[in-house]
Amino acid sequence: MSAVTVSPPVAFDRPRHSAFGWAVRDSMTVTWRNLVGMTRNPQVLVFSTIQPIVFVLMFRYVFGGAIQIPGIPSSGYVDYLMPGVFAQTVVFGSIATGVALAEDMQKGVIERFKALPMSRAAVLAGRTLADLVRNVFVVGLMCIIGFFVGWRVHTNPLSAVAAILLMLFFSHALSWVFALVGLKATNAEAAQAASFPILAPLVFASTAFVSADTMPGPLKWFAEHQPVSIVIDAVRGLTYGEPFYEQGRIIAALLWTVAIIAVCAPLAVRMYRNKV
Repeated sequence: MSAVTVSPPVAFDRPRHSAFGWAVRDSMTVTWRNLVGMTRNPQVLVFSTIQPIVFVLMFRYVFGGAIQIPGIPSSGYVDYLMPGVFAQTVVFGSIATGVALAEDMQKGVIERFKALPMSRAAVLAGRTLADLVRNVFVVGLMCIIGFFVGWRVHTNPLSAVAAILLMLFFSHALSWVFALVGLKATNAEAAQAASFPILAPLVFASTAFVSADTMPGPLKWFAEHQPVSIVIDAVRGLTYGEPFYEQGRIIAALLWTVAIIAVCAPLAVRMYRNKV
């Protein structure tokens, strides 16, 4: 009777590539996984577009006639409004990053990722990149809706593209902010509840829908200097032009966005590693 030789198990070993290269590949894989999940749950896209459409119609046809913005005629309020709607859309949409991460933690999906030989940063990068792709779709839809309700670009196509790219870049930064919330929360419901106290002052105490000149002193200062207002004003300057165009505002918007990513992304990765 012949003996059967059993070879010892061979540990998984990746081909020799740079750590950065593997992190990029893993991030793309997780991004694709999240995008496939979105296609299987189309309600997420539907509900993420209904709210901004309602805001556009409400402020355009219900409140728009009663809101006066210094420097523009009342008929031009829709051109003032749309950059604020873009910001409101991406801020509210960024909650999905935290909610999805909290849900994955609750269901044990993150524990499965932990058992795989993959970059720890890929889970968070893949989540934020998938939400960026979703925001591309939603912001594009908002542009179409805005066009139908009278929104027009008063500068040039290049400035309009720059404005949309700036807003999408800022949406990616916000995803990292709410990733921290999702990693800290115990479940998806807690993540959603914890996100509202953050996003409410950023959206409604801003220049999204009204001029900061109508606000009392301390609130006016906050509205003029907080990041959402700065990005909105930069986008507004790129799409409307004078009297809103200021090169300093565009630079400040880029600096705010880079700073948010530079602070929140490493913190989120560190929290993720400690949590799992």
